[in-house]
Amino acid sequence: MTAIVDQEELALFRESVIKALEKEIKPHYEQWEKDGIAPRKLWNTLGDAGMLSVDVPEDCGGCGAPFQYSVVVSEELARMGFGALSTNVMVHSDIVAPYLSHLGNDEQKQQWLPKMVSGETVGAIAMTEPGAGSDLQAMRTSAVKEGDDYILNGSKTFITNGQHADMVIVAAKTDPSAGAKGVSLFLVDTTLEGYGVGRNLDKIGQHAGDTSELFFADMRVPASALLGEAGKGFAYLMQELPRERLVIGALGVAAARGALDLTVAYCQERVLFGQKLAQLQNTRFEMARMETEYRINKAFVDQCINEYVAGTLDAATASMAKYSATEMQCRVTDGCLQLFGGYGYTSEYPISRAFADARVQRIYGGTSEIMKEIIARSIFGRA
Repeated sequence: MTAIVDQEELALFRESVIKALEKEIKPHYEQWEKDGIAPRKLWNTLGDAGMLSVDVPEDCGGCGAPFQYSVVVSEELARMGFGALSTNVMVHSDIVAPYLSHLGNDEQKQQWLPKMVSGETVGAIAMTEPGAGSDLQAMRTSAVKEGDDYILNGSKTFITNGQHADMVIVAAKTDPSAGAKGVSLFLVDTTLEGYGVGRNLDKIGQHAGDTSELFFADMRVPASALLGEAGKGFAYLMQELPRERLVIGALGVAAARGALDLTVAYCQERVLFGQKLAQLQNTRFEMARMETEYRINKAFVDQCINEYVAGTLDAATASMAKYSATEMQCRVTDGCLQLFGGYGYTSEYPISRAFADARVQRIYGGTSEIMKEIIARSIFGRA
């Protein structure tokens, strides 16, 4: 049964998040975009404001808040145009922390979760490799058991939070002959010898968010760092991916709302052919189309959030949420930019960043093509 959330309290929490973001992020975000990374101390600031991993249980240092509260933080970051940080926080709070909460033993939870809530530890997850993107079974990073340790070798790429990460959940093959059943997950302390961080990758959007290459060279990781059971890593990934994909969908909806709000304001001020842009039929019809797309996806994502809380959200439905919402986000930001005309193509107007930031949403967390295949399998089965 879906847990009942006090909507008034949730609204008050949203207001507090907005105020904190306006104070702590808005004045600095343009500079962080130019710098290509947000400062490490931002994580401590977010932790102090109670905006990290808010649904972590109280006995692990969290607030034990309902899942919806965690979604609100990422949603507001996305809506307010801080797309890079919405992704960074989503990975930390809605991917890494839940893996630990659901799969970790008591010692692992106490070691990492309180520090993730406070911002003392930044979390990342390393699945993708240079030669293995959406095809996770093709990964080559290995972890070989040696006494009480595992020796980790390999590399990962496109890792969100890679530059700042203090702990990385690393997927590695512990039994190369077992295919998907040979993958295991490790909680890797980035201070250990053999861990290396490559360059902060240049991207077409989400510039303030660090995205990195990671390297493991004969890195000795204690066996106590194994997350869950050996050989079950791929199953764990499949188990946890629905939440990741759902939150990416929620980010898409929120970012679309932000783009629409920017465009409504612009169209009510801009004069063209002696009329406000908002008075022209093409503008009115385009905004009607985009507002409708937004509301349909918002309703579906909200439904999926309720299903997740109730424990009934399946992989196919989560994939539908991500696929539909992120494709809508890209259509809406493109349509909004078009209404800005030439000004929309300049970095002076935030709509240009909304457009560039949106594009990766259809790629990470599983591409739209992978989402369609998962949905199709729920209809027809495997080909």
